Amino acid sequence: MTSTPAPPSPELAAATGALREQWALLRAWIGDQVDARVGAEPSILGGWTVADLVAHVGRALNALSVLEPAPPGTVPQALGEYVAGYAGSADSIAQGTRDLAESISTAPLEGVDALATEAFAHLDALGTADQVVVARRGPIRLSDMVATRVIELVVHADDLQRSVERADARPHGPVTLDRGAPGPGPVDHGALQLVSQTLLDVLVARGGWSLEVVEPLTWTRLAAGRIPFDVDTLAGALQASYTSDAVPDLGRVLPLI
Repeated sequence: MTSTPAPPSPELAAATGALREQWALLRAWIGDQVDARVGAEPSILGGWTVADLVAHVGRALNALSVLEPAPPGTVPQALGEYVAGYAGSADSIAQGTRDLAESISTAPLEGVDALATEAFAHLDALGTADQVVVARRGPIRLSDMVATRVIELVVHADDLQRSVERADARPHGPVTLDRGAPGPGPVDHGALQLVSQTLLDVLVARGGWSLEVVEPLTWTRLAAGRIPFDVDTLAGALQASYTSDAVPDLGRVLPLI
């Protein structure tokens, strides 16, 4: 007796679509905005150059390439549990990123492209069902794992844009890259919507609040620790689902990642 194949997962399809759109936009933007001079500039993340950030995007996608189906009966981590583990691994993540940046330094974009191609090919091979997979940080549902990659790409696309803007404002020699008229930013609207809602779901799961996203980018920056917590900023990013309620003071739970 053969088992019935699991149906395609709409959650996995949505996350995969968002990941592909975000990567396509970010990759085109990097090609237009980041040259060797800009890559050598410090990023907005302490101790990381812009080139390190570009390498880290490739490393984030590479996490998909090592996924394997979990044994039957494996209990997956929740997405919130998975991303909560980032803080404890910050040093190893930073070192791994610098090592990768060094290894692809002669052709950084080609190196990142190769990692992305491998990642998407492996994701396709895993299929459309939302199975439990074993990732570097343990078991997790495939749709949740892909959503973590969308979070990585959106947060770091924003990091990169702000880093390049800061680099352009610094005094330096002649700019070697002719950017022409400003194009679209590197953050895809649909991917940002998915990320902001996913991060809100993580928050709600932890505290049980009933909240809605008002300003997705501000909320994502708060949740990812990219801007300091401030009650007024929070009030502009989230609102209570019911007008009789107020947005709680989330200073003790933010950032989420």
